Amino acid sequence: MTEMLPPVRGTLTPERPLADLTWLRVGGPAEWLFQPADVDDLSAFLAALPEDVSVFPMGVGSNLIVRDGGIRGVVIRLGRGFNGISVAGNRVTAGAAALDAHVARKAAEAGVDLTFLRTIPGAMGGAVRMNAGCYGSYTADHFIQATVVMRDGSFRTIGKDEAGFGYRSSALPEGAVIVEAVLEGEGGDPEALNARMEEQLAKRDATQPVKDRSAGSTFRNPAGYSSTGRADDVHDLKAWTLIDRAGLRGHRLGGAQMSEKHPNFLINTGGATAADLEGLGEYVREKVRAESGHDLQWEVIRIGDR
Repeated sequence: MTEMLPPVRGTLTPERPLADLTWLRVGGPAEWLFQPADVDDLSAFLAALPEDVSVFPMGVGSNLIVRDGGIRGVVIRLGRGFNGISVAGNRVTAGAAALDAHVARKAAEAGVDLTFLRTIPGAMGGAVRMNAGCYGSYTADHFIQATVVMRDGSFRTIGKDEAGFGYRSSALPEGAVIVEAVLEGEGGDPEALNARMEEQLAKRDATQPVKDRSAGSTFRNPAGYSSTGRADDVHDLKAWTLIDRAGLRGHRLGGAQMSEKHPNFLINTGGATAADLEGLGEYVREKVRAESGHDLQWEVIRIGDR
């Protein structure tokens, strides 16, 4: 495959292990890992890359299980050239690699309320693609537009209607690499916004296993969400409740465990394989289905060869 790949100004690494780039610390290598120098480097690479070579854009690995066999094709990981944050009025423009927490803090300093992002693990590219949300607010509520690089290397601006947001999902074009997003928030007092974020952090730390190796919520809440991703309180069942009722809080498989603190968090207790983690997740789905009739859907992305 080496002779098929176009020249780059960034870094192109063959057989790059991915475990150390994911929060769960598992998984095999990428056939190739591409870290572009800038948007032009990314565009030129994709334009020249043969169409039959698969591409997977990877963020900071906070919501990801890379299977033990690794990922074929090219994994694209954006870095420093893609993490800028700027504020103009109530609009915040953030590179896809900007951490959600950093965006929230930078916005708060400028008196813009994007505080919901403060406790969300990951970066802005993933927040847009997955319509990340917390405490009743979702990315879709604040989204203005995103700039993406298409699989053919062309640039495209995606507005809210085209983004097709749903609960923990979007309808962005296949193969599109998000490079920048524009969000808008309500105005607020910086001190009050920072105080709110501190409260959110305290609440998260009290209820979630933040010191363990996890990928955030493992399964989507199973019912009652509108097309914008907002919960319908009438049918607001929680995945953790169903897991708990099935007696699976703390359940283990190899080095994988459903957290004792929050049973919708799948954690690597040390030495887990991707197969352990995915296998435990599937076991939980089977038991919850048998216990309650609900079919839990993965929120964590699983990719690669077993």
